[in-house]
Amino acid sequence: MKLTETEQNYLLSKSPDAGSSIAGPSKPFGLSETNIGNGHYSNGKSYLSNGSGSNSAQGGAGGASTNGVSQKHGKPPAMVARVDLPGDSLYPDANVHVSRQEFVRLLLQGLRDVGYMESAATLEAESGYVMEEPQVRGFREYVLQGNWGKAEATLMRMGTVDEHELMNVKLLISKQKYLELLEAKKTHSALQVLRNELTPYSADTDLLHSLTSLIMCSDPEDVRRRADWDGASGTSRLHLLNDLQRYIPSSVMIPQRRFLTLLEQAHSYQLQRCIYHNLPANLTPFSLYTDHQCDKVGFPRTTTNILTGHGDEVWNIEWSHDGTFLASASRDKTAIIWRVKENGEWEDYKTLREHPYPVGCLAWSLDDTALLTSSENYIKLWVTKTGVCLRTLDEHTETVTVLSWLPDGSGFLSAALDRKIIQWDHTGSSSSSWGPTPIRITDLAVTPDLTRVVTIGMNQIGQYHDPSSRRAANGTPPNPAGNAQAPTGIKTENRMVIYEYSSREVESYVTFFPFLVRIIMLSGTNLLNLQSFGLFATAECVTTDIPFFYFLGRSIRLDGELTSVKASQDSTYALINHAPDEIHLWDLREQRLARKFTGQKQGRHVIRSCFGGTDGNFVVSGSEDGNVYVWHRDTGTLLEVLSGHGEGSVNSVAWNPKNPGMFASCSDDRTVRIWEAPQSEVVTDYSYAHPSELLHGKGKGKTKQVWDGEGGGGRGTMNSERM
Repeated sequence: MKLTETEQNYLLSKSPDAGSSIAGPSKPFGLSETNIGNGHYSNGKSYLSNGSGSNSAQGGAGGASTNGVSQKHGKPPAMVARVDLPGDSLYPDANVHVSRQEFVRLLLQGLRDVGYMESAATLEAESGYVMEEPQVRGFREYVLQGNWGKAEATLMRMGTVDEHELMNVKLLISKQKYLELLEAKKTHSALQVLRNELTPYSADTDLLHSLTSLIMCSDPEDVRRRADWDGASGTSRLHLLNDLQRYIPSSVMIPQRRFLTLLEQAHSYQLQRCIYHNLPANLTPFSLYTDHQCDKVGFPRTTTNILTGHGDEVWNIEWSHDGTFLASASRDKTAIIWRVKENGEWEDYKTLREHPYPVGCLAWSLDDTALLTSSENYIKLWVTKTGVCLRTLDEHTETVTVLSWLPDGSGFLSAALDRKIIQWDHTGSSSSSWGPTPIRITDLAVTPDLTRVVTIGMNQIGQYHDPSSRRAANGTPPNPAGNAQAPTGIKTENRMVIYEYSSREVESYVTFFPFLVRIIMLSGTNLLNLQSFGLFATAECVTTDIPFFYFLGRSIRLDGELTSVKASQDSTYALINHAPDEIHLWDLREQRLARKFTGQKQGRHVIRSCFGGTDGNFVVSGSEDGNVYVWHRDTGTLLEVLSGHGEGSVNSVAWNPKNPGMFASCSDDRTVRIWEAPQSEVVTDYSYAHPSELLHGKGKGKTKQVWDGEGGGGRGTMNSERM
């Protein structure tokens, strides 16, 4: 086994069969007085001298044991008085009860983990507690040594595993035994284990077939590769021990390195509670003396660059994956690629023209060599380096509202108000359609783990939509919300629809409508048959010919339009801009609303928010009042309201993916702003590789003059062309 020197000293220097004498009257695990050493007891104290302990009747090999510690494992204490304390609480006056026995046993484990063997022996003698019973210690070491017969026999003697779980434990041990025999080329013995142990223990035919197929492996390396297993000399036995831990009470066998786990949990909790924290966990100093706490130093809240170049409202922005380019989309029918140079200055790298209508969407390929833009129902694929348009795609019949490259780089998705999701290859030369969807899609997000596609949009209740209507007679883009010309009394549902990516099946609906809370799609269910399910439906529910039915829940008034959705990097959350004046954090795994963020203004316009910071622990959004709002994701605390943009809405924000101390915002004032920490306060080294060294420690470049006109021409709204 590839163990550390400390682990080898602890796990292999002791004989599993050696007994243990326990100091003091404390008798954890129901041990009898005969297990207690020969120390002299007086007035509640025991005095143990070198060599005074006795060996167990089990008859162990190896060094003599004193107070449960072999002489190779830790030098026995010469003379240690046992401390007899009242009660069983570590801190009797504390608000939380901490068992003294648990604390001492974990401390014993921690001391041995880091190599303080003699200190652990002394603590055992002084406290009267032992880390674990000899049988447990034996079981642990038999597993790590691969002594499977003794491991199973010891497990049975322990009697701590529930009878219903015993088969699972034996199955885990037999599987490890089987793989090790195959690795050692003992095929006949492996077959015996397969027939006599694995087959009776497991009802999982797929597992048995998989294990049986390993018999045909040509060599040990083939066994390890096909079984996704690192072998007897690797860490597989340690992993087995961790798996077995699930079936053995933790009070009997303490989980491995439990003290370290508690420290890591404390560190993680402190980082979560630090509302301005913006460093990777492994680069964050951790002290046991004080709680971790950051202040505003190093937090991006100052405009360091103002990028001018657009002639009208800037509607959307998107960073390249390497963090050195920023693309902006404008109502002026152009997209601009900005680049930060080595000296920290920004330049207008490429201006992408040839758009027949205002530019609404942007998406970078994974290698940043290509950029997608959308202009009404057209999609253009550009070469980043040259600014040349490779292809123009025209398969959507209404305004394209979102472009998203797939996390595996195989292609991209486009979605539009025509109820279509189209999947393209990376060249845009071939496609397949998901559709029709139950909503007119206003935004879409693919989770980074490529398991879900989260869409948001709207549907008019009781009105048929004619998808052939591509644009108004005057040539302006159609109304994204689709309800500006709706007849009086027609209602609009706003929904989030979550798809499983691999199957393209709808996983769940969430309806943001006054009287409905949730909709779950069931393929092949006709709305006319709802009453046969005992479910309630009204005539207003019949909106499309796509089969679904409604689950009614408690009444929550969530009516309002949905304008953007972003997925978190861990694929756990979706961030949804929800007018009026709310941003929702949706838990995708639990299918529930986790948190709301309020303070920003959004009633008429399309506002796009995002996650920000090292671990996505900030939520950032623009606002119709011209400010940028920043919240702490886990607490919902409003951290900053950043002013600086001119008149009009801040339409979109984007956090630099390589520099957690930088983000950008765009506005109706025709500018893009770069936000960083005040230069005099930048004291944190983020230790990220970046072509411009993340702009830390360098001049921030020339700040371009802010456009000083009015807040940008004609007013776009969520219910008009701004999508």
